Amino acid sequence: MKKILLVEDNLEIRENTAEILELSGYEVITAENGKIGVRLAKQEIPDLIICDIMMPELDGYGVLRILNQSPETATIPFVFLTAKAEKSDFRRGMNLGADDYLTKPFEDVELMEVIEMRLRKSEQLNKTFENNEQGLRTFINEARGVQELAALSEDREIRHYRKKDLIFHEEGYPKQVYFINKGKIKTCKTNDNGREFIVSLHGQGDFIGYLAMLQNTTYVENAIALEDTEVSIIPKDDFFTLLHNNRDVANRFIKLLASNVIENEQRLLELAYNSVRKRVADALLRLQERYKEEDKKFFTMAVPRDDLASMVGTAKETVIRTLSDFKAEGLIEVHGSKITIKKTEELEMMLN
Repeated sequence: MKKILLVEDNLEIRENTAEILELSGYEVITAENGKIGVRLAKQEIPDLIICDIMMPELDGYGVLRILNQSPETATIPFVFLTAKAEKSDFRRGMNLGADDYLTKPFEDVELMEVIEMRLRKSEQLNKTFENNEQGLRTFINEARGVQELAALSEDREIRHYRKKDLIFHEEGYPKQVYFINKGKIKTCKTNDNGREFIVSLHGQGDFIGYLAMLQNTTYVENAIALEDTEVSIIPKDDFFTLLHNNRDVANRFIKLLASNVIENEQRLLELAYNSVRKRVADALLRLQERYKEEDKKFFTMAVPRDDLASMVGTAKETVIRTLSDFKAEGLIEVHGSKITIKKTEELEMMLN
């Protein structure tokens, strides 16, 4: 049963609308003002939100703005319910990311048509797509909604990079977004002494290079292939056309950006307060989480010690000594540059 959150300060309208929705087979949660609506949206994660604009405590625009900042609620279809029909109100709501409008008074049929259409679109866009070239093509085809975007999923340039090849560099200006079809890529920064720090790791199904493009700035990091890698090139104009024409696609990138911020903040805390032993354990677990193949019992990967030291934020010699300790404890196996994690739970317990 689909769950709908109805945020409306008028008791009669709230009860009548909720009754219509319940009779139509929906589970309905109600809130009498915007503050309660935000709390219930984050707590219940409904399938769709219907929200009045003019309300005490927090108006509908404020509700939408707050929910758009959270990855968990940013992609929920949002329909404004209002007695005002001026063009400026419609424009402001759509600029904030509203999916649709209902102007009071409305007919039951009109209400149900809007809800059913928005739920169908949301289900279509929230499908789980395979993290490969075909998955990207399917996602874009289903998300674009306008014929002009057909070129984005067709006739894209494919580029191949060998291990250690530079894909883009600090201070370079972005002209495209990269989608990884195969292989692994690291993004890293280099200080004035030439010492490298790995910012993040990427693999099949990831987009890279979009942040600098969104900010209209140069790259703040280097992107380097960790192994032979294949990427699809999405031109800048096509990328922005996709974002500007489809709120659902934009929300996916908002969620992706928010997740990256949270992950990077957590890493900074760990680098500041964790011991080297914990940081090495965390780096190994992140590698496993990022690159482990589902059909393999143990995670094995060739990890250059320089790269591992860059992830941990310490000297290569320190990383080598710590890996030797882990090997002696039976947590990992080491064969040349290859590391196999044998006891994931013990490494996780070390972090806790």
